[in-house]
Amino acid sequence: MTIQGLRRHAIATSLFPATTLKEAIEELGFVQCDPIRAPARAQDLILRQRVAGYRAGDLERHYPKLGLEEDYLYAYGVVPDATWRLLHPRAKRRLSKGEIKVWELVCAQAKMHPRELEPHLGRRRQVNAWGGFSKETTRMLEVLHYCGLLRVAGREKGIRIYQAARAQEEYLEPGERLRRLVLLMAKILAPVPERSLRAAIRHLGHAAPNLKGRLQVVKTLITDGDLHVADVEGVRYLWPAGELVEREPEVVVRFLAPFDPVVWDRYRFEHLWGWAYRFEAYTPIAKRKLGYYALPLLFGDDVIGWVNVNKRGKGVEVAEGFAKEKPKGRVFKNAFAEEVERMRAFLSSMDQTSTVSES
Repeated sequence: MTIQGLRRHAIATSLFPATTLKEAIEELGFVQCDPIRAPARAQDLILRQRVAGYRAGDLERHYPKLGLEEDYLYAYGVVPDATWRLLHPRAKRRLSKGEIKVWELVCAQAKMHPRELEPHLGRRRQVNAWGGFSKETTRMLEVLHYCGLLRVAGREKGIRIYQAARAQEEYLEPGERLRRLVLLMAKILAPVPERSLRAAIRHLGHAAPNLKGRLQVVKTLITDGDLHVADVEGVRYLWPAGELVEREPEVVVRFLAPFDPVVWDRYRFEHLWGWAYRFEAYTPIAKRKLGYYALPLLFGDDVIGWVNVNKRGKGVEVAEGFAKEKPKGRVFKNAFAEEVERMRAFLSSMDQTSTVSES
């Protein structure tokens, strides 16, 4: 068991051959979303590596027809129906009179934009989870969405459009839901350091708060043989049952999103690739080392540096940086140029419409 073997499994299982948008999201099980667009939203940058012919904004354009949901797992994102069913039902809470009124108003229509509630409820504001202010109607819609009473039907210029959630006819037993959720996270992040998986599981305290036994579930899954274990250079790695896939990687360059599953876990990143990648969008300019929205640069099975990409008219500007020695020769030069061209084509259809975000 080697570092290279772990790298190759991570790349082979996560960066699978390009497929359709629906099939890619179902295969991943979860796509993290982020509102920053530099050069595109994280969810679009993640999907461009896995969906044939993907263009920026395709997720939002096709979302209403794909049977997808927006919800929380270990972060906020888009999930297929199979994942959504593992997250619900969440713990019940008593709704306020205002929340009940909002729910009834939304249920009375096929779909509803938050502004349509203002004639009924006004524009009062309240503090949101980030310390800023949101309209009270927006906050109540978010509560009802979290409780599984409403779903996001789509977006209008980045604003969630809501409708009544469809009822589940059957629910899995809570212990089985927890088991499947943890195995899903282990698959998405595989091979994952045990400490990282346990950190991700803590987010289920918000995503699935009524599921008990979160502290013991990893040990049980290992004992039952559902998770395999290996100690590599002092780090205990886990992955769903089965042999590691050590397929020879393609000799291509990929610009990955900061939240791509391949690089999501910064602890694993540093162990597998030998340097510290940091997301610096919220770092003061003077303290940035990589750039506002640096994209990890994957070449074959090695993340060798990063790029900052800016859209310029019909083209792109790419500023590169290297944590390791820059590869010499035509192979890397040509592969890099091909990825720049793929990025240009990906961004070519981007308009002013915001894609799915947490805003």
